[in-house]
Amino acid sequence: MNSRRNPKETAKRGTRSHSKPNGKLNHKAKAPAATKSFKVNEPSELLPFLLSHITGRGRNAIKSILSRGQVAVNGKAVTQHNFQLHPGQTVTIDQEKPVQVAEMIGLTIVHEDDDLIIVQKDAGLLSIATAEENELTAYRQLMEHVRVSNPKNRIFVVHRLDRDTSGVMMFAKSERIQQALQTTWKDTVKERSYVALVEGAVKRPEGTVSSWLKETSTLKMYSSPHEGDGMHAITHYKLLQANRHFSLLEVKLETGRKNQIRVHMADIGHPIAGDKKYGAETKTVGRLGLHARVLSFIHPTTGELMTFESPIPKTFLKYTAPAPTN
Repeated sequence: MNSRRNPKETAKRGTRSHSKPNGKLNHKAKAPAATKSFKVNEPSELLPFLLSHITGRGRNAIKSILSRGQVAVNGKAVTQHNFQLHPGQTVTIDQEKPVQVAEMIGLTIVHEDDDLIIVQKDAGLLSIATAEENELTAYRQLMEHVRVSNPKNRIFVVHRLDRDTSGVMMFAKSERIQQALQTTWKDTVKERSYVALVEGAVKRPEGTVSSWLKETSTLKMYSSPHEGDGMHAITHYKLLQANRHFSLLEVKLETGRKNQIRVHMADIGHPIAGDKKYGAETKTVGRLGLHARVLSFIHPTTGELMTFESPIPKTFLKYTAPAPTN
């Protein structure tokens, strides 16, 4: 995934490796600080204790050392900022200790700051579980991630992707930021576009679908035949490439209704590949042919325009490649 704002910076944020490329070490770099130990003489919480004993390091740098599991109390790694220390204990800082990063399943963090987390979600992973479900979700994994540095930390859902839709998602790190984003969503989000792999050859190079969506008792969305009956939904699409079996479309939402793209593609006679619920007949793709490709928005705190773009899945390109000419 790339950030148009600074691709190199985003790539750097997205990496989870702490070693040099190709395993080569920079011998000119300053060697890591030796292991240091401090005796606890009076009751204190761990973070204030570290701030008072480690010199030449800023607060954020010390919090980072703590969150990476490089601080131990009486030989046991501790990451909680408010861990209670007692006289007689020994606090050890070992910056040479390998960083243990929990591997996420079906999820990659591409940007994180004090307010937001931007992720790339794979097809097949739930955004958040319902009350009846208890399985691995993007929400649960990110909650565990933010609680590494402080068990009181939480994340908040801003928007969702269907289980079988892949691509860019945003989560807030406070209820205040969540509400700010959701309240001003239309003005804050500057672009939210998808790529859709649909069945058949779409003839029109571009078009707009407008309808009023309703939901059946079985939770399936559909376009009402009566104007004004339901929630107004507008979808714009543009043909990227196609053959006689499949078409690849760029899809932009003017509204964000449940299953909107899936319903509207079925309405124009080109259901999304793999989407049996909305009339697809193909099974060869192995997943739902829908991917959230671009998310561009105004940062709720800094006011900065941030744009994150995820590559088109190779499967989508493969299935829509034009037939070779002789």
